[in-house]
Formats: sequence, C-alpha cells, structure tokens
Amino acid sequence: MKKILVSIILAAFCFGILSSCKNSGKITLRVNEVTHSVFYTPLYLAKENGFFDEEGLEVNLTNGGGADKTMAALLSGSCDIAFCGPEASVYVINEGKENAPKVFAQLTKRDGSFLLGREKDDDFTWEKLENKKVIAGRTGGVPAMTFEYVVNKHGLINGKNITLDNSVQFNLMGASFEGGNGDYVTLFEPTASEFQKLGKGYIVASVGEESGEIPYTTFSSLTSYIAQNRDVLVKFVTALQRAEKFVSEKDAEEVAKIISPQFPDTPINSLATAIESYKRIDAWKKDFSMTEDGLERLQNIMTRAGELDKKTTLEILCDNSIAKEVYNKIYA
Repeated sequence: MKKILVSIILAAFCFGILSSCKNSGKITLRVNEVTHSVFYTPLYLAKENGFFDEEGLEVNLTNGGGADKTMAALLSGSCDIAFCGPEASVYVINEGKENAPKVFAQLTKRDGSFLLGREKDDDFTWEKLENKKVIAGRTGGVPAMTFEYVVNKHGLINGKNITLDNSVQFNLMGASFEGGNGDYVTLFEPTASEFQKLGKGYIVASVGEESGEIPYTTFSSLTSYIAQNRDVLVKFVTALQRAEKFVSEKDAEEVAKIISPQFPDTPINSLATAIESYKRIDAWKKDFSMTEDGLERLQNIMTRAGELDKKTTLEILCDNSIAKEVYNKIYA
C-alpha cells in the first residue's frame, strides 16, 4: 500500500507542475476518469444527451490512465472530481492526509472487465486457468484485487498454480496481450468486444458476474471542495442520475447512438453490444450511495490482497448526503 501511495504523491507533484486551470463563462467541472470505457455509459450519456447542460454545467473529461494518476490529479488540484476506484481514496485517508478525498457518488457496483482467452471456449470454467498466465491489472487496483479474489475462490493462488501479471499499465493491457504476453487478459468494453470481433481474443467470462457486488467506480472530491461546492455537485449527480435512469429504460442501440461521439472509432453495433453486456450483468447502481456492506466487502478484498493495513469507515470515506438527496428527487 505504501508503494501505491508514493506513486500517487509523486504523480500529484508532477500534475501540480504541469496543470493549469481555465476559466469559462459556465460552471466548469474538471473530471479525471480512470479510463475511457463503455462501462461508464451513464457519465457519457449525461454529457452527450444534454443533462449536464440542463444543469448549467460544462463537464470536461480527462483520461487519467489509472486510479493512481487520477487520484494524483485530484490531490494536485488539476481536477475537481476523481472518477476511479474508491481504493485510491482509502489509501490517502489511511495516511492521515488533511483535506482527504471523499466519495460522494458510486456509479458502478461490480467489476466491469471480461476475461478473454486466445481461443473460443463455450465451456469455460475458472479452473481452466490453472497453470496459466493472466494479465490482470496493476497491483493495488480494484481490477487486480477483484480478479485475484475470484480465482482464489476457485483454488487458484498466484505464484503457486496461476501466474497473475500485475506489471502492465491499465491502458496497455490489450496491446500487451495482442503482442503475445499471457494466455488470458481482462479487458473492459468496448475493447473486449472489439478484440473478439477482430479475432484478437475471445470473451470467456465476466469477472463482475463471478465477483458479486462491490463499490467499484466512484466520484470523489476533496473534503474542502465538497463543503464549498455542494450545490454544484448536486447538479452534477442529478444529471448522472437522470442518465442512469435513461440507460436503464432505453434499449442498448438507442443509448449507443447517443454516446457514440465519445467513441468515434467504435461502430454503433459494437457499442450496443457492450452496453447490453453491462446491462446484463447489472453493472450500474440505481442509488449512488455507498453501503456499509459494500465497503466492508471491498476492504476485505483489499486486505486479502495484502494492500490494506487498516480499514476505514463509511463516515470517513463517504458523503452520501448528495446521492441520497438526488435519488429521492429523481425516483420520488
């Protein structure tokens, strides 16, 4: 955990040097996302369908390329909102930092990655990973820890009867697999479906279906920012909640057409397939509040992976008041 925190702090220093803020006539929110994926469809739909505009917001998205870099951007002040796994906030909180980040909304409730192999396998079982090498995400990140939790349930132990490659940067995992590394890889949509379409790999399982529900991807801001800009964050979450409701009620193709500007190189039918995959595994939360049970499950996974020295509490990690207020308004 200390190595992960050091990388966050060093990256924050670099962000602080290289970043600058731009003023505009609108209420601008700078959101740094851990990666750009169909897994976050409600976020993109809120932007492309005008829900943010209707709340008087201009939301600027930046791809951090990893939770450590996204959290570094938040700590350095180069973004207002960090959109990544809540584990990044837990690491910072446990170091006793002042003005620590707080989670104010949880978008996804399970792992959004899919396991791909080099051959089609309609009869895949997790036990088939025995003595195989899997590119499974960077050490300390929720994707890597969740995947290890899943394979452990099936009697597979890293370094004993399975090899988990946790050295590959998140946004380079597909390229590494395509280059010949590993027998399997975990990828998010739309990359997973695109790999399968092009014959670069074949989806054999959903990690999220096997892992169960955990707080997977959340929106965090510094404690001071939430206190000073609560009304702005209410608007932000209102747009997100409207988008979540829209996605849940509409068919995947209609949603795909709306968010397609966010994925200009991906065909509409591929986007629709990816959205349908996430709808099928019930990926998105309806109520954006984080729960005690969810946090406990996440921290148990982190502890089991050897990445957590002490647990935090829901009250310290989260401010659920915004999510609850918006949920009651939209679903009243």
